[in-house]
Amino acid sequence: MKKIILTGLSAAVLFSCASPKPETSTTDTTTETTAQVSVQQDVQSFLDSYSKTFQGLYTRSAEAEWASNTKIVEGDSTNAVATRKANEALAAFTGSVENIEKARKFLNQKSELTPIQVKQLEAILYAAANNPQTVPDVVKARIKAETEQTEKLYGFDYRLAGKSVTTNDIDNILKTENDVKKRLAAWNASKEVGPGLKTGLLNLRDLRNKTVQSLGYDDYFTYQASDYGMTREEMMAMMEQINKELMPLYRELHTYARYELAKKYGVKQVPDYLPAHWLPNRWGQDWSPMVEVKGIDLDGALKAKGDKWLVEQAERFYVSLGFDELPESFYTKSSLYPLPPNANYKKNNHASAWHMDLDKDVRSLMSVEPNSEWYETTHHELGHIYYYMSYTNPDVPVLLRGGANRAYHEAIGSLMGLAAMQKPFLAELQLIDKNTKTDEVQTLLKEALSYVTFIPFASGVMSEWEHDFYAKNLPADQLNKRWWELAKKYQGMVPPNERGENYLDPATKTHINDDAAQYYDYALSYVILFQLHDHIAKNILKQDPHATNYYGNKEVGKFLNDIMYPGASADWRKMLKEKTGEELSARAMVAYFQPLMDYLKQQNKGRKYTL
Repeated sequence: MKKIILTGLSAAVLFSCASPKPETSTTDTTTETTAQVSVQQDVQSFLDSYSKTFQGLYTRSAEAEWASNTKIVEGDSTNAVATRKANEALAAFTGSVENIEKARKFLNQKSELTPIQVKQLEAILYAAANNPQTVPDVVKARIKAETEQTEKLYGFDYRLAGKSVTTNDIDNILKTENDVKKRLAAWNASKEVGPGLKTGLLNLRDLRNKTVQSLGYDDYFTYQASDYGMTREEMMAMMEQINKELMPLYRELHTYARYELAKKYGVKQVPDYLPAHWLPNRWGQDWSPMVEVKGIDLDGALKAKGDKWLVEQAERFYVSLGFDELPESFYTKSSLYPLPPNANYKKNNHASAWHMDLDKDVRSLMSVEPNSEWYETTHHELGHIYYYMSYTNPDVPVLLRGGANRAYHEAIGSLMGLAAMQKPFLAELQLIDKNTKTDEVQTLLKEALSYVTFIPFASGVMSEWEHDFYAKNLPADQLNKRWWELAKKYQGMVPPNERGENYLDPATKTHINDDAAQYYDYALSYVILFQLHDHIAKNILKQDPHATNYYGNKEVGKFLNDIMYPGASADWRKMLKEKTGEELSARAMVAYFQPLMDYLKQQNKGRKYTL
């Protein structure tokens, strides 16, 4: 990929030289070119000024958010107040009436501008729609409400058998416990945070919708989908299509899981739908702990390595592909490991990657423990970090330092998580013996129980619930009812007990509160990741997609860097077509798991299908 993105005057001069007109119109051409250069200079001056102020305010906001996520002290609102003020300052600038009017005025002269200038102006208007100072009180109230909601969510004291537990503790019980009563107790404990978030979430819906409506969007879901250049109807149609393409395989996995788990828990009557507390994940989005691939004891091997090794090894993986080492500040400023038991504060345990200043300050917030889940997560989070580092370059303006679309960011992270778990790579790291004979079907089954089971949750339950919540104003007395209707329809999953409107189970999912109306990003990212992996395996490595080793391959690194380098200055559809040779499609994902279908159909022979 060409790494030169022309801006401003140089672009104008090149364009004007590209196709000279006949001698007779020299004067007109000169006048026209001079006018065009003048407009572009005016726009560039505005963009440079805007970007400098934006970057400073963004950095202060990120620092405040970081403090709010890494040091949560019960009863101490210092961080919350600082975060609110920093976010209000950023909102006041990005949503200022003057900036909105200038960006609109310049976009009326779109034909005179360079494509990169147009993209930046559109980015300014998109950011403005989330913080328009045409309704300053609404924006201020929304920021306050978001800060309070985050504090309630992450400051919640989860309790089990009268003792405080972490979400990691609950997750470990759901992954390993065979006693159904203990599983149910843990699952119930994980949902206790929901009711206290209801008032805040309803308030946030109202404020989020009002915020974007002032700049012409129908609702908040529509606003978020527009970042892809799509209407909400187009986005939901795409989600429906992905679900449809994967449903035959999901149906087999669902049937398999019902019978296998019933056997495991000693239940004679196999239920038609999966009881939520039977699954090894709080939301039923990842079932992979159901399967242990014999011959591979990754958790055992990693425990001996320790938590720091996981992060450092993930860095070594990227460096082997030709990427730079992480800046030293990554290690000094990140929050990578669980807090000590005697800590007098809490932190957000949800793994995330942060681009603090849209420049060199990159950090990750994790709670790494030496196990296979965190091993995969470290590779995933560093995928985000290396994406940040790749598009932080002189050719990409500050305002376009983002993924080609939001799903690309997740796709790169998940791609590296997948690559890091493949057997030839694990053997190279001596985490498994290269001569170990493993059941390839079981390996594929474990992967399917992670990737395929996620799609109905992400593109079905989460996306449709948030669509209905924001775009259809889902009534307050139907929030939980709708959640479980969708879980039954898409996941074939039902609650273990009556879940009336005194609960709010969707709000127990982080993203519903603080990353709203964009969970389809993750579904799209899985589709894109398999398209990228399919291309890398077949066309670069010439290896079986089920048994690849990216390690040390500079051509793979170049392929990934070419995708990441231009950031949001690239058109995501063109990028995908150019790099993989096909439009967005679940074809590669379906093909990857095709060998599993015969096995599952054999296992499910004579069993009752309920989806």
